[in-house]
Amino acid sequence: MNSNLYQVAVIGAGQMGSGIVQVFAVAGYRVKVYDLSDEIFERSRARISDSLKKLESKCLIDQKAEKIAERISYHSQISDLKDCKIFVESAFEDYDIKSKIFYKLSEFLTPTSYVATNTSSYSVTALSKMTPYPQNFIGFHFMNPPPIMELMEVIRGMYTSDATFDFFWQLAKDLKKIPIESRNSPGFVLNRILIPMINEAIFALYEKVSTPEQIDAALKLGAGHPLGPLVLADLIGLDTVLSIMKTLQKDIDEKKYAPCPLLESYVLQGLLGKKVGKGFYEY
Repeated sequence: MNSNLYQVAVIGAGQMGSGIVQVFAVAGYRVKVYDLSDEIFERSRARISDSLKKLESKCLIDQKAEKIAERISYHSQISDLKDCKIFVESAFEDYDIKSKIFYKLSEFLTPTSYVATNTSSYSVTALSKMTPYPQNFIGFHFMNPPPIMELMEVIRGMYTSDATFDFFWQLAKDLKKIPIESRNSPGFVLNRILIPMINEAIFALYEKVSTPEQIDAALKLGAGHPLGPLVLADLIGLDTVLSIMKTLQKDIDEKKYAPCPLLESYVLQGLLGKKVGKGFYEY
């Protein structure tokens, strides 16, 4: 796939969105980033700059960080994205927010536009119905942090065409990712397994089974996980973990997916993890 032929729009410049922008830019794509404020853009620029400089210092990218950053532009008007070919939504995991984005995008999508959602848990089919060409819509789920993690979940909606699936499957490979296919089921593959595990670790803390450090050590040393579940929850964002748990509980309708009260309490207090400096740990 010739990256020079495709300009990419990424909607959402938060932690995940910034990582996705970086992945596309490193692969040679020109990227337009849409969000709502200069403050968000400044944080995104800083995240990407810091990440690229670290990768450059370790010789993990073959171009200068500044050259890669030149491919990225920031826009607060969604209509600025109308000349893009590929659209990747990476807004916060909130159904109403995502819905509004897709309705706005629909004003200038064409039959040749490709649209993807980075949703962690919502129905790809339901989201695709908000666009005029659901056959061109797919789930394209990056792992956190996108510049580092190799896995990519590619999720068909009910209306996703074979051509769209093949396009994004090859795109994942061009981005140096390893794609896997998932059925359009709540949580898909990874989060169906991972998020309940994190929730169970939070229950272990809630019930005073052990301390955060020792719960994380148990999974690292006993199960070979690179990160403990509570550190990982802080990295993902406790609000995102809670949102995915609620989606699993609602869509599967099983008690085992009930969020731990401690998780709900932390989110209510604004203790969302690394992005705000405090969650189960302080940063």
